[in-house]
Amino acid sequence: MGTLGRNNPAHMGFALKVVEALEEKLVIPFALSMPISGIGLAAALGIEWNHNPWLIAGLALYAIAVSFALFVQRPLVRQLVQMAAGAPAPVPAGPGAAAAGPPPAFLALIKRMQMGGIFLTVMFFLIMVLMVWKPGGNI
Repeated sequence: MGTLGRNNPAHMGFALKVVEALEEKLVIPFALSMPISGIGLAAALGIEWNHNPWLIAGLALYAIAVSFALFVQRPLVRQLVQMAAGAPAPVPAGPGAAAAGPPPAFLALIKRMQMGGIFLTVMFFLIMVLMVWKPGGNI
């Protein structure tokens, strides 16, 4: 989405609204349902928490990632949507002139959103490694 919006600045607002809608309607509800199903599964299996440090580490990383997504990334996406909604449509540049880009504040927020996305991706892979490899654990 980000690449499409960047390549077609006239559609940046739409791309950001799609990202926001996916986040609000799919990603966040699914992410918040995970602890409920996980606790239910752990209770059904009789998990011994003191013998599974990988599980505790994975849950801690999950809590950090969800908190970051809710309290940093989500407000950032909302701010970008508002900025894009209030921005004038891009005007094509004349012959020999450089095309006018988005304001620097908007680009700075985009960069922060990209960095946050990288952080969340790293957290996702760390959690997956812990859940698959189960270092030192025995369930």
